[in-house]
Amino acid sequence: MKLPQQEIVTVIRQGLCLDPATGSEAIRDIYLAGGQIIERPNPLPSDLHEMDATDCLVMPALIDVHVHLREPGGEAAETIETGAAAAWRGGVGTIVAMPNTQPPIDTPERVERVLAAGRKATGTRVLTSACLTIGREGQEVAPLAELAAAGAIAFTDDGCTVQSDDVMRRAMGGAAALGLPVMDHAQDRIMELQGGVMHAGARSQQLGLPGIPEEAELSIVERDIHLAESTGCALHIQHVSCGKSVDLIAAAQQRGVRVTAEATPHHLWYCDDDIDGEQPERFKMNPPLRSAMDRERIRQGVAEKTLGILATDHAPHTHAAKSTGFLNAPFGVIGLETAAAATFTVLVKEGLISRMDWVKAWTTAPAQLLNLPLPSLQPNSRAPILIFDPRREWIVDPQQTVSRSRNCSFNKVKLTGYPCILAD
Repeated sequence: MKLPQQEIVTVIRQGLCLDPATGSEAIRDIYLAGGQIIERPNPLPSDLHEMDATDCLVMPALIDVHVHLREPGGEAAETIETGAAAAWRGGVGTIVAMPNTQPPIDTPERVERVLAAGRKATGTRVLTSACLTIGREGQEVAPLAELAAAGAIAFTDDGCTVQSDDVMRRAMGGAAALGLPVMDHAQDRIMELQGGVMHAGARSQQLGLPGIPEEAELSIVERDIHLAESTGCALHIQHVSCGKSVDLIAAAQQRGVRVTAEATPHHLWYCDDDIDGEQPERFKMNPPLRSAMDRERIRQGVAEKTLGILATDHAPHTHAAKSTGFLNAPFGVIGLETAAAATFTVLVKEGLISRMDWVKAWTTAPAQLLNLPLPSLQPNSRAPILIFDPRREWIVDPQQTVSRSRNCSFNKVKLTGYPCILAD
């Protein structure tokens, strides 16, 4: 293969290459130039840039379909630039921004502004979803066709749910006509507004904190599945927290409904018994951490591929906001910089899934949801490439994050596996 004289070639040497598109695993060299994988140049350039990946895993960069970047309106907690930098450090090569900003991403101009800012950010590719309804108020379907034409890759009112069945049906029908997925924060809005801050159970009673019942999620998951079945819409359930939700999704998938779902690192690691009522920065999120049985079923759901996608729900908040106590602090935790290691530790190291299935849940499965080319290590595939050290143990220190926020569930937790570098 001949290259333009000015092209810089990088070779990643002797890593265990995991190609999720082909399912192949082999120790080999990977050559990169111009942002894509290439055949081995002949002859090799004299200024070849070499990277030693011995004993490391080499794979396509991760895709995170669920990221809050807070821009516009919440730049004190995160910006598109800092969120992209956090993703890059965590081995995430593509992120999908959520539209619950201030103002929300419900016009073509706002979609274009996010994408333009993303193009200026270093490294990680920034895509964006757009609102399902105008203002995320659940009353009137947003101009979906115009939003898609501007570059929106999916639709969601993430952060709240479209309560009206009729509005959701029309929104799903519009998304189906455009061939784009609906991603839903499946939590009954009326129950949410009753002030619950954690799972309703024995632990919430022990802590004296108001709870959110599992029915808040189950009722909407069931509703959404029914609407997806009737409209033909591709439905994606975000941040599943209930074991019974996994059962509902599995049954729908078995009868051919176009429904996918995601598990987050924090719902895989923790349950309500782990909650320290003095640490909302680690343990307050929506949907909440539920029972140990729910956590076990979520883990099983990932192993069974019912929850076929891993995603962070990266939700940055300032220290001041998260320091107002468990009742008043906002929901959400960050996750981009710990995503790979946290999921590798709890899923692969513990023997729940294979390393290939772990890679697929972070790459090809989200790509299929978003109608993107399947990430691969074959020549002509798009870089960047993640080099991941599966042996390295490290203790998370949120003070060292490149995110603007520090509200990390894994504060002082030892993780196994480290995203060494993204190469493109």
